Amino acid sequence: PMAEVVLRDRFERAGLGDVVVVDSTGVSGEEDGNPIDHRAQVVLRAAGYDVPRRRARQVTAVDLASHDLVLAMTASHARALRRIGHDEPALAERVRMYRSFDPAAPTGVPEHELDVDDPWYGDQAGFETTLAEVEAAADGVVEHVRRALRAAQEGGSTGRA
Repeated sequence: PMAEVVLRDRFERAGLGDVVVVDSTGVSGEEDGNPIDHRAQVVLRAAGYDVPRRRARQVTAVDLASHDLVLAMTASHARALRRIGHDEPALAERVRMYRSFDPAAPTGVPEHELDVDDPWYGDQAGFETTLAEVEAAADGVVEHVRRALRAAQEGGSTGRA
């Protein structure tokens, strides 16, 4: 949900808020129905973000089929997403590690080296670290989507990007 909040903000600022849908889901159902973690809310608000009221929900194969870009926070999430999507080749191309859009992140490394820190079992500082990682990649995500939208328009596609 932290990435959802940051990306919505960045897409709004880029003038794409009405074009791009940002949605956050989990690969497991253990948090299903719960609000954004209080520690995440505190960190997001302190950084100047509006924190929406929302409830966690588990991703489905239908979600995966209807999204043009699926961002995984960890390598284990990426594997789970591919499994949920029945290892469809087209989905495999759309599942990307979130931090792969961070210009400072290593390239050509195994997926697990691009994991976003999971702050869940830590303290408030862990949520600050996670927010920094999310923000570092956010502009790269926006630019990737902007290029995809431009390519779709130039190719005459009416599909979403």
